[in-house]
Amino acid sequence: MEEVVEAASKLRLQLKRVYQGDAGLVPILIGLAALVVYFQIRNSVFLSASNLTNLFVQSCYFILLSMGEIWLLLLGEIDLSLGFNSGIGASVAVILVDTKYHWPWFLAVLLALAVTTAIGALNGFLVIRLRLPSFIVTLAGLLGYQGVLIYVVDKQGTGGVVPLQNKYIYDMVNGNLTPFATWVFVIAVIAFFSVSMLRSDRRRRSSGLVTRPAWVTLAKIIMLAGAGLAVVLIFNTDRATFTVIRGMPFAIPIVMAVLAAGSLILIKTRAGRYIYAIGGNSEAARRAGVNVNRYRLMAFTLAGLTAGIAGLIYCSRLGGISDGIDAGNLVLESVAAAVIGGTSLFGGRGKMIHAVVGGLIIATIPNGMGLIGMSASTQYIATALVLLAAVTIDSVARRGSTVTL
Repeated sequence: MEEVVEAASKLRLQLKRVYQGDAGLVPILIGLAALVVYFQIRNSVFLSASNLTNLFVQSCYFILLSMGEIWLLLLGEIDLSLGFNSGIGASVAVILVDTKYHWPWFLAVLLALAVTTAIGALNGFLVIRLRLPSFIVTLAGLLGYQGVLIYVVDKQGTGGVVPLQNKYIYDMVNGNLTPFATWVFVIAVIAFFSVSMLRSDRRRRSSGLVTRPAWVTLAKIIMLAGAGLAVVLIFNTDRATFTVIRGMPFAIPIVMAVLAAGSLILIKTRAGRYIYAIGGNSEAARRAGVNVNRYRLMAFTLAGLTAGIAGLIYCSRLGGISDGIDAGNLVLESVAAAVIGGTSLFGGRGKMIHAVVGGLIIATIPNGMGLIGMSASTQYIATALVLLAAVTIDSVARRGSTVTL
């Protein structure tokens, strides 16, 4: 009888976690898997190595821009100007490495990142000093930075498009690791995350804290290894027709590096804990002695830096920069990616990994629908429905966290 009561109690607790939006990435991954199965049934090309590699590369920009938004969404803020901020950074890099200026590529990249970081800090300064909603300030920034981007690009006299003239920046997306280096990178990533999970469980047990069963951690490591093996097999398959192209695109390690750095800051540092605390209850954090405005400014600054990295990936993939970049739509899709991945719009809940999952979903929908011949209008409607469902679940989970089952 006691066993039945205990099992019922565990089931009740698990249902409560699901209702409160604390079920982890499992439901989101199930949804992504369902999309993959559907598109593969409709068109067998979807799971080909060339298409999956293209899908991963397509998602990189959304993932990085979404990571930038997550810094702010954790605080209950938003930055609608990140898309044009990333475009300005891309234009700075592309123009400076052009034959007209001859800057070394690494100096151009550093200056581009410095510019986008400064723009992010400026947005934060205006929000904090003027005490205005970030939505209003960054909406104004969206319009203003769009004007700056058009001015900078058109000033070059190349018809509104500046081609990329540098091999190193171009190879950020179009270059690849060797097949051997791909194996080494994936094994290193699997080992890093496996050791991190094991060490985290050991520390919690030694501190007398509640931790997950050992078999759960082992299952996660096995699934991680399986996913890593699949990724290696995809990237190391020849994807070309008239030549040989194998290996992981350089954009993937760049995204993983940003993911690792962002996750490390949020999970392992005091600044990360304060960001979560401010997003959960800013007044309580203030009364606890946290300098709320300092960490709000830091979040805007990090969002700008991340947007700069996204801009470099964007111009690398397009082979240049244009004054017609659809950055307003792109930033909305990046917010959608974060929310679909599991980050709350209300602050206090979210992880950088959510941008990865959400970005993959945002890229999968147009990719798969394009393969099966659906129109652009249908793709937008489908993305809107997925976003609406994610926001609805987030809202219900937030209400459910204040009640008990």
